[in-house]
Amino acid sequence: MQAWQVHENGEPSEVMRLQEVERPTPGEGQVLLKVRAANINFPDVLMCRGHYQVRPPLPFTPGVEICGETEDGRRVIANPALPYGGFAEYAVADAAALLPAPESLDDAEAAALHIGYQTGWFGLHRRAGLEAGETLLVHAAAGGVGSAAVQLGKAAGATVIGVVGGADKTAVARELGCDVVIDRRSEDVVAAVKEATGGRGADVIYDPVGGEAYAQSAKVVAFEGRIVVVGFASGTIPSPALNHALVKNYSILGLHWGLYNTKNPKLVQHCHEQLTDLAARGAIKPLVSERVPLDGAAAAVQRVADGVTTGRVAVVPSLENGAAA
Repeated sequence: MQAWQVHENGEPSEVMRLQEVERPTPGEGQVLLKVRAANINFPDVLMCRGHYQVRPPLPFTPGVEICGETEDGRRVIANPALPYGGFAEYAVADAAALLPAPESLDDAEAAALHIGYQTGWFGLHRRAGLEAGETLLVHAAAGGVGSAAVQLGKAAGATVIGVVGGADKTAVARELGCDVVIDRRSEDVVAAVKEATGGRGADVIYDPVGGEAYAQSAKVVAFEGRIVVVGFASGTIPSPALNHALVKNYSILGLHWGLYNTKNPKLVQHCHEQLTDLAARGAIKPLVSERVPLDGAAAAVQRVADGVTTGRVAVVPSLENGAAA
């Protein structure tokens, strides 16, 4: 079978190689899955660079999120068991963690429903306790993680402010349902949020960016507000001033979604049921901006690394080489 492999750490376009390899053999409690679609996530970039908290042994195949097909023909969502990731024709995954792919979504959309939406659901509901009528601020609102949070926030009855970088992403954020969109490249984010909220600030802030975005968050979080720290796509990990959190009476909440798979897997199943229901009702629908064939995976992962994509980019092995859809 064909699979992308990383033999050394570096930028995805430089270290990912498409190779002919043996199909992986499932271990105890694992199953072999035919990859129908694999979603590109920022952790794939970080793993290529050797900067992720999980460091699979070299060589490894990236791809942490797929819609796959079991040997008996069931369509499932899975996190492949590294080093046999999803940017390949076949992957392996833990049988106990398989989730049914929603019938209302195609393969690429189903793959995209998992990590980003689970992270959004846990961040907004489990950690921050977002309530209808509150104001939610989402950084990188047109990206894969942010777009999920925007849709989940709207589904929960919140007023959603999206922060994006660039006019093209502004249009995407509006289409996703943001009530207010702020282009950080041409607007003062802090002033714009305060104007949009009448000076109150945002009740919940969803931050997958870190760096300057976190500094802005601390300036615009409302009384008894909650900042959910999801990741550091900017590459800069902020050092919060805890005296500031004390004086302004707000909470800083960390979210590592992967921990729930081991600490409380029943919650992951419950979340998937909620997401499946929302998808069936049309309340959420993953934004898949691009579907690329297997041979386009490395270039696509690099585009995600460079921050030039919107929504999710999916690798679909059944697409003909060179023909993106």
